[in-house]
Amino acid sequence: MASEVRRIALSLQYDGSNFCGWQRQPECLSVQSVLEDALGLLDPLRPARAIAAGRTDAGVHAAGQVLHFDCCGPIPVNRWPSALNGRLPASIRIREAVGRPLDWHACFSAKYRRYRYTIYNGCRPNLFVAPWSWHRYQYRLDETIMRNALEGLIGSNDFSAFQRAGSNRANAITTIQEVQIERQGDLVVIEVQASGFLYGMVRLLVGQLVALGEHRLSLKAFERRWKECRRSEVREAAPSHGLCLLRVGYQENLFSTAGCYDSFPKFSLTIIDPPQDPPPGPTV
Repeated sequence: MASEVRRIALSLQYDGSNFCGWQRQPECLSVQSVLEDALGLLDPLRPARAIAAGRTDAGVHAAGQVLHFDCCGPIPVNRWPSALNGRLPASIRIREAVGRPLDWHACFSAKYRRYRYTIYNGCRPNLFVAPWSWHRYQYRLDETIMRNALEGLIGSNDFSAFQRAGSNRANAITTIQEVQIERQGDLVVIEVQASGFLYGMVRLLVGQLVALGEHRLSLKAFERRWKECRRSEVREAAPSHGLCLLRVGYQENLFSTAGCYDSFPKFSLTIIDPPQDPPPGPTV
């Protein structure tokens, strides 16, 4: 006799470098397919289906992704992380598991998603931050104008200028709740929190912010592009490896701070020699 069906939520991390993204795709290694294969080994009585809070693109990382799945096997909730981690590659790690009602949904119950994009703005290449950051070294980024542009996006708006082709959303309206940008030496860190994100939205937005920071694009032109939904003028997308899904928020705190939040460290570069900054960008 089959056991009662239970819904379990997991917080997890993954290095997206070698995955084609979250979503299962034919003839392609995805995070979802690897997880569902592991779930199927542990709970063969039910078809394995993992539903994530956000579908990250190819090469994008996650520090606080959340998923849910249904099971009917005997494994206790608190044993799922260790059971799965023993069957997953080192590039995916389950951090915590909690039981949830059957009507709870990892995606539809989420109140926000928060992404972080890391830019390395030093002249010299750095092997150890390269997998997690975009190296922009031609000009010193003007983070003040980038901050002004970001803060102007807060609120509910049509952001179709920052949506890649292929989206199946009914519209491009979403609510940006909070933004942050700070420079730490050669690192410029951008964080954006929203109720939801359009397909490719953060990478297209960061591409525009870098054009602003290098003074190749004016603030007025940036505002005109997104307010007038001029998608054809938004041609630069930041590379995927600098982007990380930082965390997902719900009405209640599902996971411990250690299990889900603040689990992607901010890089810190100690400068011993006098810094050699890139030159300032051109005047627009």
